[in-house]
Amino acid sequence: MHAFFQHLIDSISLGSLYAVMGLSIALVFGIMRLVNFAQGDLVMVGAYGSAFATHAPWILTLVITLVVPVVFALVIERIAFRPVRGASDSTLLVTSFAVSYLLQSLVLLFLTSTPRGVSLAPALGHPFHVAGLLVPWLDVATIGATAFLLTTLTWFLAKTRTGVYMRAAAEDFTTARLMGVRANRIIAIAFAISGLLTGVTAYLTVAQSGQVYPTMGVNLLLVAFVATTIGGLGSLSGAVFGGYLLGIITVFIGAYFPRSLSSFTQAFTYAIVIAILVYRPQGLLTWRSPRTRV
Repeated sequence: MHAFFQHLIDSISLGSLYAVMGLSIALVFGIMRLVNFAQGDLVMVGAYGSAFATHAPWILTLVITLVVPVVFALVIERIAFRPVRGASDSTLLVTSFAVSYLLQSLVLLFLTSTPRGVSLAPALGHPFHVAGLLVPWLDVATIGATAFLLTTLTWFLAKTRTGVYMRAAAEDFTTARLMGVRANRIIAIAFAISGLLTGVTAYLTVAQSGQVYPTMGVNLLLVAFVATTIGGLGSLSGAVFGGYLLGIITVFIGAYFPRSLSSFTQAFTYAIVIAILVYRPQGLLTWRSPRTRV
């Protein structure tokens, strides 16, 4: 029983990381109908920001890790996505891949592909015991940060004027603009919030792995995209639910799968994901067909 609860804590921590990353994807998709595949590279940018500031006081390192992706997200939105906002889905998709490739190429050009070791918040790596369970402080920080972000974002979208405008834009962008919602401002805010979420993901990822490299955000992006798809693209609650569900599936399959088949755990994980999407192709928390992009 202790092993079960230990795996449950690990799965909630992993699912929290997927949920935060999934939120950043779902937020932009909900408004622009854009799957921004450069989102993973914003994690990489924030991670390199933490690497350069690793010897600074921890609060300054945290601020830099959070601010750098926000700045890059705003620049990308203004330079790359705003000029093609009314283009087809395929054009937006190609643009996101181009931005991703550009960011990775710049890092390879100026910083090389060699991974950098980063000692970020080493105190978080120390575990403590609770009822016989070994719980790392990093898991507590990951779960706590996710809970805080979910609560704050929910309050922002429900109680502030800007949040209401963002919800209206996600529901019907054309009507929202006709009602006086400033499109450029709302989309820029959505990109800024998504950048902040990727900054949190970057800090937690570097604290866990202890290294930074140019393609570190790619796998995380793909996993978070799968989690968002499970919950329902464009649904913030779906992104969170899908992230936690995928975290639970990943950890428990890895824990209870036979050792002889350990190399196939990821394949079986995504076989379950495929089965879910066959049953609910629109996502588990999406109850109507996706809206057309405007």
